[in-house]
Amino acid sequence: MASLITTKAMMSHHHVLSSTRITTLYSENSIGDQQIKTKPQVPHRLFARRIFGVTRAVINSPAPSPLPEKEKVEGERRCHVAWTSVQQENWEGELTVQGKIPTWLNGTYLRNGPGLWNIGDHDFRHLFDGYSTLVKLQFDGGRIFAAHRLLESDAYKAAKKHNRLCYREFSETPKSVIINKNPFSGIGEIVRLFSGESLTDNANTGVIKLGDGRVMCLTETQKGSILVDHETLETIGKFEYDDVLSDHMIQSAHPIVTETEMWTLIPDLVKPGYRVVRMEAGSNKREVVGRVRCRSGSWGPGWVHSFAVTENYVVIPEMPLRYSVKNLLRAEPTPLYKFEWCPQDGAFIHVMSKLTGEVVASVEVPAYVTFHFINAYEEDKNGDGKATVIIADCCEHNADTRILDMLRLDTLRSSHGHDVLPDARIGRFRIPLDGSKYGKLETAVEAEKHGRAMDMCSINPLYLGQKYRYVYACGAQRPCNFPNALSKVDIVEKKVKNWHEHGMIPSEPFFVPRPGATHEDDGVVISIVSEENGGSFAILLDGSSFEEIARAKFPYGLPYGLHGCWIPKD
Repeated sequence: MASLITTKAMMSHHHVLSSTRITTLYSENSIGDQQIKTKPQVPHRLFARRIFGVTRAVINSPAPSPLPEKEKVEGERRCHVAWTSVQQENWEGELTVQGKIPTWLNGTYLRNGPGLWNIGDHDFRHLFDGYSTLVKLQFDGGRIFAAHRLLESDAYKAAKKHNRLCYREFSETPKSVIINKNPFSGIGEIVRLFSGESLTDNANTGVIKLGDGRVMCLTETQKGSILVDHETLETIGKFEYDDVLSDHMIQSAHPIVTETEMWTLIPDLVKPGYRVVRMEAGSNKREVVGRVRCRSGSWGPGWVHSFAVTENYVVIPEMPLRYSVKNLLRAEPTPLYKFEWCPQDGAFIHVMSKLTGEVVASVEVPAYVTFHFINAYEEDKNGDGKATVIIADCCEHNADTRILDMLRLDTLRSSHGHDVLPDARIGRFRIPLDGSKYGKLETAVEAEKHGRAMDMCSINPLYLGQKYRYVYACGAQRPCNFPNALSKVDIVEKKVKNWHEHGMIPSEPFFVPRPGATHEDDGVVISIVSEENGGSFAILLDGSSFEEIARAKFPYGLPYGLHGCWIPKD
């Protein structure tokens, strides 16, 4: 990794930084041996100094280093900062705002995602491999205070200590597993895998605020449930579940959280199926509400990155993209990584009662591939107050599994400008509750209207599990190799509004409703955008008009991130 961003370099971006702190990933003498560490015992105390009417950040440390060189690909073309490792371990400061932030927007937006894709001399393969990096935007009276920090997971700390990969990541296996020629090592690795010992706790996928105020970062391994301080971004420690369910190793990366409870799914790799579990706010104990048995003939359950709930039901997907122990044990990944594509075994949607744990519907549907469900709700066609149909919407990739392999970092870095992004749509499931064997999967809105790309979605959280109208997501302006636009989709009027600027890659658009609002789209949309020129900025869009109302530029480039949450100011 190149040398570090410095205070002097930051000031060259003409941004006013106050109370700024920097902790670097590399010390000045460690670049040659690629040691990842902070500068030893050097107090990086900064203070604001007023000079000729300008506030400047001053650091009482050795002379600043030059700006980091940008990664090159395809000759002289620079790698997009979205796919470049963050250049320092943590930073904080105030951002200069262009435009006007609504006075009611007071609180903290947190975003999680992979931000460091190399360790020692090893470069990771896949977007999902990178070590978790938290980004904070704190809104206070029209000002934005920003920060980022790498999460101190065991996987990251071990990598720093040993200067190498130590745990299995999404597509990565430690070299010690690959080169071990002991004939009994395979048995040992199976034990380490099924005990969870070799699995990563790199919680780089999501961040949630529990009903009791605790903030937790998550990934699909249960050990990757890590508490953080949302003000300092410091790692507090593992979330210790007070139950016996951790033996099942994996979980949905996207639990559904309200002020009173948390719902999640725990796949069972031994007896293929899913446990539906609930945890009350303030508790660490999950209770099993019910269990769904897989209907397919395959050995593994379908991947459940996310799922949906309605007021009274839990919607459990069983995709033909299934967990594969054979692929989990591979040292080198297949194009489908930890999964197998088994369309011959069918695709299903199950519906479970929250109250009783009874499976009230289990229907076969057309094959589908989805990372993210958007929302679900109940329809009463008879008008007697009883649900007759469940509507469940998701970002669906037209049953095309190529999307997984298209997220390889070498593909993202090298195919800029090429129209290689597989198509996606809003897929709408109709699940009858009358005992029918089959459900429907339809396209909710013409996909051309959002560039045939649809993922990283959010809605007004007040409409969770209820009939709703608006989806905020990442769409596309073709040609592209990755979603490069923000889209507001009206699924009632079948209309789409798009935001796009050339060379920009925005992360998940997160909707924050205005307190006291009476319209579903009355609020703001927050996204963090990575720029082709190496910079990045936060953008705020009006939730109704979808017009830009403010932006604030970071003094350095931020890589692409995944999912976020909103923490209102007390």
